[in-house]
Amino acid sequence: MRIVLDVDLDSTLGCGQAHRWRKAGDSWEGVLGDSVVTLTQTEDGFECVGCSEERILSYMRADDDLNGIYEECAAADPYVAELIDGCRGLRILRQDHWECIATYILAVNANVKRIGTMVESVCREFGRDLGGRHSFPTPEEIVSKKERIPICKLGYREGRFVRFAESVANGAFDPDSLEGLPYGRCVEELLKIEGVGPKVADCIALFSYGHLDAFPIDARIGHVLKEKYGAEGSYKVLAEFSRNRFGRYCGYSQEFLYHSDSILASQVQAGGLQPNSIS
Repeated sequence: MRIVLDVDLDSTLGCGQAHRWRKAGDSWEGVLGDSVVTLTQTEDGFECVGCSEERILSYMRADDDLNGIYEECAAADPYVAELIDGCRGLRILRQDHWECIATYILAVNANVKRIGTMVESVCREFGRDLGGRHSFPTPEEIVSKKERIPICKLGYREGRFVRFAESVANGAFDPDSLEGLPYGRCVEELLKIEGVGPKVADCIALFSYGHLDAFPIDARIGHVLKEKYGAEGSYKVLAEFSRNRFGRYCGYSQEFLYHSDSILASQVQAGGLQPNSIS
């Protein structure tokens, strides 16, 4: 199935938003629900195998006007304007609520590689075999075999991960109930979940609930804010600064900053630049 869409798969699927995509050759393979999906970049979009057009367009937030968003982000900040050309086609994804929250509970104090390893271990142990890949398990599937969670080697995240699954399975928390809430209310509810702090709440608000005015701040983004803008302080102070600085699409600006800084860091690690080239 050919999809015509302004998107760059490498930057969108490889920038750390979602953790179930793997690149093999020219294609990306991931799991959406009970479907193993393969996407291959084309000049005007991508070829899609494994899911419906409606499903992949929703996931890719095809309704986002990228050119309009890019123009507004560029107008809000000159440094971001410089970065956009290197990030053309990067899209914010629309991820499943339960899966996104559960994944980001695992993501606390872990790098992208470690997050991916933990997520796949949970899927292999509790999910359904889809033929080489496994589905992300439902809360009920986790609870029914929770005594097997140590096999996944989640460390201190283990208990809070299971307790969250239990709370969803027994109806104490409904991830779908946050859909449509204003950004502030959405974050407020997410912060009630054990293991979810301000940064994780902003990640979930941005990558699952569509709050493009969320601006997650990790160590990398904190460094950029300090070096480029002289901004320092608590998470709350930096988040408010960023929303004011970058505007209503600051979530996209955050991705431009993160993606560009990640590329520079990779070049430094590979010996292509000196460490002091990152400013």
